[in-house]
Amino acid sequence: MQGKIIKGVGGFYYIHLQDNRIFECKAKGAFRNQNIKPAVGDNVDIKIIDEDKLTGNIVSIMPRHNTLIRPAVANVDQAVIIFALTNPEPNYNLLDRFLVMMDKQDVRTIICFNKSDLVSEEEAQSIKQVYSSCGYDVIITSTYSMGQDDSDGVAALRRILDGKTTVFAGPSGVGKSSMLNIFKTDGMVETGEISEKIKRGKHTTRHSELIFIWENTFIMDTPGFSSLYVEDMEPEDLKEYYNEFEEYSDMCRFNGCVHIKEPDCGVKRAVESGDISKLRYDNYMQLYDELKNKRRW
Repeated sequence: MQGKIIKGVGGFYYIHLQDNRIFECKAKGAFRNQNIKPAVGDNVDIKIIDEDKLTGNIVSIMPRHNTLIRPAVANVDQAVIIFALTNPEPNYNLLDRFLVMMDKQDVRTIICFNKSDLVSEEEAQSIKQVYSSCGYDVIITSTYSMGQDDSDGVAALRRILDGKTTVFAGPSGVGKSSMLNIFKTDGMVETGEISEKIKRGKHTTRHSELIFIWENTFIMDTPGFSSLYVEDMEPEDLKEYYNEFEEYSDMCRFNGCVHIKEPDCGVKRAVESGDISKLRYDNYMQLYDELKNKRRW
């Protein structure tokens, strides 16, 4: 029987089969001997031990088309990075870290700005323009209005999710679990109260798990992040993950310009003229300094 690993806990793996049964399985010792560890998202063959108790063994793991480290999952088609437009206030530096991390792992990324019912249309469209002009797909949603009306935002997101394995990621309190509940029909994902003191969600997602939504469609709801470090990257390479720099980098005086302190820099001129978002550029400088200081260690 073939299925997909949707969760791994304490050496047991839970395999979702196409007939919607979930089997609890152990991995063969041969995997350990080959230094292979099954991952959430793996497509596997299982041998059934007990049909009634829904138990079995994983006997083979099919080739992966990708593997993410953070979050740990295999065979991901795309990531939806969810941030609130307010409550909590968006940390755009953290958003850019997510984008760099996913781009580095060659995963298509969609940005979802939630809680649009709490800000003006002008404010929502302004921040959407910042990121859509960089080449990212951006969706504006409201989990509050979604329950009342199938808005353009949720309809667009539904089309994006269909037939794919998608990672939902972002800080706590932005509405990831509430959004997941809109798509999930056979039960509700636990949601946490927003702490009035810190305006941040309590950690309701405690481990990475694939959730079956509908045919061939899975969502991984990941634990909320409040910080994220970009790793395994030279500071000089960071500019390659800011797509909007490419158009202006040929206008720099020096080859290999990193757009920080060099004179006659096309990217810095574009920032001054407003053709490149100062918000994005400031985040770039902060990440560059962080990587440069880390290299000195």
